[in-house]
Amino acid sequence: MSTSVHETERKYEAPAGSDLPPLDGFPGVAAEAGPERIELEAVYYDTADLRLARGGVTLRRRTGGEDAGWHLKLPVGGDTREEVRLPLGKTKKPPKELVNLAQVHVRGADLAPVARIRTTRERWQLVDEHGGLLIEVVEDLVSAQVLEDTADNGATADSWREIEVELGERGDRKLLDVVERRLFDAGMKRSTASAKLTRLLSDRIAPAARRPRVGRKASAGDVVLAYLHEHTAALKHHDPAVRRDRDDAVHQMRVSTRRLRSALQAFGKVVDRERTRELTTELKWLAGVLGEARDLEVLHDRFTRAVAELDPDLVLGPVQARLTRHFAPLETAALKGSVDALTSPRYFALLDAVDALLASPPLTPLAAERATDVLPKLVAKAYRRLSAHAAEVLATRPGAERDVALHESRKAAKRLRYTTETIVPVFGKRAKAYRKRIKDVQTLLGEHQDSVVARPVLRELGVQAQLDGENAFAFGVLHGRESGAAARIEDGFASVWRGVGKPKLS
Repeated sequence: MSTSVHETERKYEAPAGSDLPPLDGFPGVAAEAGPERIELEAVYYDTADLRLARGGVTLRRRTGGEDAGWHLKLPVGGDTREEVRLPLGKTKKPPKELVNLAQVHVRGADLAPVARIRTTRERWQLVDEHGGLLIEVVEDLVSAQVLEDTADNGATADSWREIEVELGERGDRKLLDVVERRLFDAGMKRSTASAKLTRLLSDRIAPAARRPRVGRKASAGDVVLAYLHEHTAALKHHDPAVRRDRDDAVHQMRVSTRRLRSALQAFGKVVDRERTRELTTELKWLAGVLGEARDLEVLHDRFTRAVAELDPDLVLGPVQARLTRHFAPLETAALKGSVDALTSPRYFALLDAVDALLASPPLTPLAAERATDVLPKLVAKAYRRLSAHAAEVLATRPGAERDVALHESRKAAKRLRYTTETIVPVFGKRAKAYRKRIKDVQTLLGEHQDSVVARPVLRELGVQAQLDGENAFAFGVLHGRESGAAARIEDGFASVWRGVGKPKLS
């Protein structure tokens, strides 16, 4: 069984002749322990084309020290990474559990040893008055060797000295900054490599596609590409969490997928729509696969909360137990379906297509023009789409036809929200305020759709409870609540829609 820890650390290059400065006098530090000498050896695994290293991920088998074992390090953000650990075991083949968590990068390719790194480490620990660890400082003498299969007729070995400063469980980032200033004064500088392996293989790691930096004067293409980069990174970040059944992971990955698809659709005059149709079809497939698990999760939580809110006198029979019996196997099967999809050739091909899009985006001539001139027109187009659906809602009588019109309005509102979200770096507060108004509409329509989906499920639960000899009264009460909530939303939709207004960005 794996364990995981979050590490927040900074690495520094130590030039020849520089000395580690004294580690005393830092605020809040009561005592210093060390130096402690540790000998470490690690063999790093990757694909032949270093897909893990390109993604900022490392997989190693390390001996020596108190945390000897298999380590998979996943980027979290900033200076923080999550390290997933397994015991050494008897084999030198990477454990399936860790390989599975890295599949968003590996994509079915074989893993093999690519480097061996030996480290002679001296460690100091700075603690507070209660003995809690604030900061750990290590000085590493590194001897690294590229293994033959990865060497490309160049140097296969290197050595260097570096300093690492890691935040302890009782420390804070302000102390990291204080220590950093002292290291800078001693001639140290921040390392450009996030890991020892990255430094060793820097000349062999293909550079990632550049994420544009955007501002008021940015081009339309740069603004759209920055958004696509952001949510591609989010999709890849949430992939391991889905595989581990982490809270809200399916939802977050599904949202990233939808944002990518929406941007490609809405900005088809900037990123050539004809060149991305197949990709948007595949993104729709992935969102649908993730949606099965997410929709069950939402319904189960909705019913559980609703039962808890009822007067106990209305909850007759084992209502919560029936909810668990109904949803648990469905949720388990849906999650398995999601994970199976994330290990399929179809998913790996989708990821390859997204990477290819970012590496060589099919930009139109319009992409080179100023974002402030181009993008408001595309936001306005998304608004007109929503406005047409809203008019259909207002012209339709209550019933199944209106339910469909409200659902289509919700989807159009979501696209308008994501489209507006894309241009926030350019239009700032005006775009943020408009996005919030659209989000409110989307949330309201989402509540209506959840009610539409919930009612037949409640009816099914009530019928099954009755057939099993249980009291079905509570499910009837919940059905009535859902019907009433949907009716109130429909009655108030016209007023809410009038408050949205057209986007005023230019």
